[in-house]
Amino acid sequence: MRKYYDEIMRIAGNVVTVRADGVGYDELAAIVSDRGTSLAQVIRLEGDHASLQIFAGTQGVSTSDKVRFFGHPMQVPFSDALLGRIFDGSGRPRDGRPEIDARAVPIGSPAVNPIKRRRPDRMVATGIPMIDVFNSLVESQKLPIFSVAGEPYNELLARVGLQADADIILLGGIGLRHDDYLKFRKAFEDGGVLGRTIMFIHTAADPVVEGLLVPDLCLAVGEQFALQGRRVLTLLTDMTAFSDALKEIAIIMEQIPSNRGYPGDLYTQLARRYEKAVDLDGAGSMTLLACTTMPGDDVTHPVPDNTGYITEGQFYLRNGRIEPFGSLSRLKQQVNGKTRDDHRAIMNACIQLYALCRESREKRDMGFEMSAWDERLLRYGERFEARIMDLAVNIPLAEALDRCWAILAECFEPAEVGIRRSIIEAHWPAPLRAS
Repeated sequence: MRKYYDEIMRIAGNVVTVRADGVGYDELAAIVSDRGTSLAQVIRLEGDHASLQIFAGTQGVSTSDKVRFFGHPMQVPFSDALLGRIFDGSGRPRDGRPEIDARAVPIGSPAVNPIKRRRPDRMVATGIPMIDVFNSLVESQKLPIFSVAGEPYNELLARVGLQADADIILLGGIGLRHDDYLKFRKAFEDGGVLGRTIMFIHTAADPVVEGLLVPDLCLAVGEQFALQGRRVLTLLTDMTAFSDALKEIAIIMEQIPSNRGYPGDLYTQLARRYEKAVDLDGAGSMTLLACTTMPGDDVTHPVPDNTGYITEGQFYLRNGRIEPFGSLSRLKQQVNGKTRDDHRAIMNACIQLYALCRESREKRDMGFEMSAWDERLLRYGERFEARIMDLAVNIPLAEALDRCWAILAECFEPAEVGIRRSIIEAHWPAPLRAS
């Protein structure tokens, strides 16, 4: 039986400091008063002083309250009963249904030992051509979506969750607007995938500190499903809101700020979460796709800047599309040579021609004379944007590759696209191939 401590020394923001001994970092605690019980977690130890962040905030907490430590870190119940359920940032049911009575697993555990991982070599099909064709998502990959406020990044995450080839979908929402949460819920219900989806949702109206737990809750549950042999897809939005919560706690703790006020361990905090993506040797996998909003569309902002050093590429979402220049999946070569023999060739040719189209548009906008080649490039760019880049396009990989060939054939001669003759002879659309 853990004893109670009643020497609360300080209350600042959502953090209380109590004199206690024999407690550990990340240990769970309860603040007990006549008004009820509030959960908290140890976030700093200095001698016999322990600082705890209270999940529900410190409103109503006084220095006369008592603190009881549980002797273990935050845990989440795990079983198949989680499927189809929605929880808040503390793991409490948000869907009005009973709490889960199951084996508890700790959150925030270390990443899997690299020698237990297998080399990523399986593609996760999404039905989105700008991902499947040009920057394939690979099982166990960790990829951020860099975006700005107002772009449909949550809609993109929902599309990926609906269409991706995965057994389990985990959605972690951090600082979501309530209508965004409802959109996710409705999309998964209408798409028929809610039964294999688990949501941990922290809204903007919830206590800030609860948002810090959402990624860890998702990743702890996802890891357990992966150990059972399931293919798990974890979607997180928005990791900038997560980082802002870290900054708020660091300010309350009077830590020396780093770049733009963020804590000096921002990189470590992000890496602890992203590195949980894994393809387990002899078991399942967990793939991680996370949205990171860029204040002022500034990629040098500390959050996207640190994220880029951790992850295996990134998607840039601009003007309602996945931008082909700058977006990168560093693992795509592991899979796109196994999909179809023309995949790499069509990927390279289409992007090279679209880059030339951009140059022709600049010439046109500056009033230069346009050649017949420029006109064909402009025609190609319009069709490529409408039939491939538009996020409303929803087709499987084989159909997307065939559509790319059709667009090339409508705008160019075979010798103009820069693809090897053997591949052109095998895949150029039939009427032109026959001629």
